[in-house]
Amino acid sequence: MPELVFFSGTMDCGKSTLALQIEHNRSARGLQGMIFTRDDRAGEGKLSSRLGLVTDAVEAADGFDPYAHLVAHLSKGGRADYVIVDEAQFLAPEQIDQLARVVDDLELDVFAFGITTDFRSKLFPGSQRLVELADRVEVLQVEALCWCGARATHNARTVGGEMVVEGAQVVVGDVNQSPDEIGYEVLCRRHHRRRMTAAAARAGVLSPDVLPVELDPSELSGRPTVRS
Repeated sequence: MPELVFFSGTMDCGKSTLALQIEHNRSARGLQGMIFTRDDRAGEGKLSSRLGLVTDAVEAADGFDPYAHLVAHLSKGGRADYVIVDEAQFLAPEQIDQLARVVDDLELDVFAFGITTDFRSKLFPGSQRLVELADRVEVLQVEALCWCGARATHNARTVGGEMVVEGAQVVVGDVNQSPDEIGYEVLCRRHHRRRMTAAAARAGVLSPDVLPVELDPSELSGRPTVRS
């Protein structure tokens, strides 16, 4: 039976790479897919990964109906054996409903890839609808890591290396932006809650020692002198 499958994870965990791998594996078996994307880092109408792989895609802009697009494509004699949707978190809930209709009415597998929550740890509307409708939700096993080495579970937006928690939900950026640009960083829950990015952690390491250089033994009630 065809399925609507949602592959989710943080930024930098290989979602787009897996989407491209599925496209490669199926096309190598003679199947033809339809690829949709939205606001890819490589530009409009592209599906790209940070490994440098890229392919053409159909841009699913505001008001775009993926179900109607596929029906028109098939009605003109086109072929589509499966559907891949990258950056699915940016789609509107009604577009997710249309993807579910592709599965149910056109009997095509739909593989959607996206992050679940935004930089404020709030669900993207598109991702929320996918969780509600998907036949399966798969959490990607390639773990992105926080700067501390723990598993990254949250996406942080940064400006000048500092985490921000206000602003528009969708601002296109990447994890490899220069420090003075709007960028993104993946963090564990603890450091996301503390708003401690890698840059903030380095600044903390370089901050002055808060302990006194030397304490008078008489002030320590008999305890040993503490020296830096």
